[in-house]
Amino acid sequence: MPMTKSAGGPQGAVDLKLDLKSSYESAKKLQDKDSGFLDGSPSESPDSETTKGITAFQTLVHLVKGNIGTGILGLPLATKNAGILMGPLSLLAMGFISCHCMHILVRCAQRFCHRLNKPFMDYGDTVMHGLEGSPSTWLRNHAHWGRRMVSFFLIVTQMGFCCVYIVFLADNLKQVVEAVNSTTNNCHYNGTVILTPTVDSRLYMLAFLPLLVLIVLIRNLRVLTIFSLLANITMLVSLIIIAQSIIQGIPDPSHLPLVANWKTYSLFFGTAVFSFESIGVVLPLENKMKDARRFPVILSLGMSIVTALYISIGTLGYLRFGNDIKASITLNLPNCWLYQSVKILYIIGILCTYALQFYVPAEIIIPFATSQVSKRWALPLDLFIRFAMVSLTCILAILIPRLDLVLSLVGSLSGSALALIIPPFLEITTYYSEGMSPITIIKDALISILGFVGFVMGTYQALDELIQSEDPLIFSNSTIFIQ
Repeated sequence: MPMTKSAGGPQGAVDLKLDLKSSYESAKKLQDKDSGFLDGSPSESPDSETTKGITAFQTLVHLVKGNIGTGILGLPLATKNAGILMGPLSLLAMGFISCHCMHILVRCAQRFCHRLNKPFMDYGDTVMHGLEGSPSTWLRNHAHWGRRMVSFFLIVTQMGFCCVYIVFLADNLKQVVEAVNSTTNNCHYNGTVILTPTVDSRLYMLAFLPLLVLIVLIRNLRVLTIFSLLANITMLVSLIIIAQSIIQGIPDPSHLPLVANWKTYSLFFGTAVFSFESIGVVLPLENKMKDARRFPVILSLGMSIVTALYISIGTLGYLRFGNDIKASITLNLPNCWLYQSVKILYIIGILCTYALQFYVPAEIIIPFATSQVSKRWALPLDLFIRFAMVSLTCILAILIPRLDLVLSLVGSLSGSALALIIPPFLEITTYYSEGMSPITIIKDALISILGFVGFVMGTYQALDELIQSEDPLIFSNSTIFIQ
């Protein structure tokens, strides 16, 4: 039975995301080369059943794993930014809207597969064909820009994920090193631990750079799968330990605000979108199912599980630590070796996941670049681009060293476009000529407007917080309070 391992993150299941790189012919060749490794083969039509492919349960597992990653660790702080009442309600609404947009994308892709007699349609091609059938002459003439736009946002999103990972790695390793002299075996000790100051967090980021460069030099997807499996195991163990920690000793929540102010709510929006931004894996998953007719049910079930998990971790984490909640809940864990091991496990998992997330933009950019030079210079150019891309993510992480802000910025800047703005617009361009009810048009317009407002406000607020901060390099984890 064929299996595909995927990284645990909204960003995970990168092996499934590889179908998205088919917007470039060279990337298509790579996909064909590794087709034996991926789960099953493309179905002849979106609703046909083949002898190969992944089962409904495997699809559900991939979908859930594709959403769970670093984003879930930032949801307690996101809940604080929205309010103890508004936060869970907003996560519920965001989960419902994100799932609805995924269903829209699947329906439109199936529509064009039947119309054009194609076995599979990726996100970029679906948008391009949607624009080709739009009532606007200008959109029809510039339909090819739809595919390029999706590829651009995909690159920005994946590179943004890599920036988040570097900040996360530096934050957690810095705290582990600074607390090593006071770490105990007693996880219930009630006291305050003063950390031993070490080097600046930016130096931790630079220290990870050589290791990250070595990891991304691995160009074989089969080898990267080992990293994916390791990431899945470490993150699963870490989440279980975190969950059992936050349900113990929840204090009186009466002092927590029900609704936060609108400025911090825009930061909540970006983090929430970052967490739910897994729309890129939807079409590859649907394509690889044995019976794709069951995919809508699996999609709804999977997103329901993810939404329930997000609401639980976000709400309980905020209830447990209150206003002392950090950008990542791992930074709030008690200073004993059990919980320090959680940070170490997550560091290992994120290092592995970085290579997998990097694979997607690399296989969009590098084949196109190397096709412009002779074979003699192809390998040196390949290696140079990989080094430059990793260095770029490290530089951006150093410039925005606050995990909460980079989470919100990536979610608002690129995640909102892929997850909220484009799918409703795609539904209108696909079905408008066939007749659409005014209610559906209004619904799609409202979702796109919501995504655009979140895009503008979330990006503005994250940048404003960064600029107005007197010292953006002062991390909230300078002192651990053992609860």
